[in-house]
Amino acid sequence: MPRPVHFEIHAADPARAQAFYEHVFGWRFRRWGENPYWLIQTGEGPGIDGGMVPRRGPRPAADAPVAAFPLTMDTADLDATLAAVLAAGGTVVVPRSALPGLGYTAYCTDTEGNIFGLMQADESAA
Repeated sequence: MPRPVHFEIHAADPARAQAFYEHVFGWRFRRWGENPYWLIQTGEGPGIDGGMVPRRGPRPAADAPVAAFPLTMDTADLDATLAAVLAAGGTVVVPRSALPGLGYTAYCTDTEGNIFGLMQADESAA
């Protein structure tokens, strides 16, 4: 069965997007040669790494429907991560909500208008 192995972030301002993801998640970025492409290391152990490219076209409209597969990051403290998103210039577009028996989730946008999810596991969520 095919599994996701890589993701890409499209950014009008790659330096701004890099600063956002470094601040919120501690990700590391490395430019790949002379190409306008950055490799993203999201951490150690299980998970996937990604890349960042300059956006080709306009920024997504604030009310645009989701037209991609949103990436969801695990977090030990959803409220602290939401605060970090806001401090780094992102927005919360779907506030914290319970997934009974699983945990809590929220959706945000980064400084480039890209949507992503956050998930805090908690079997007692109701």
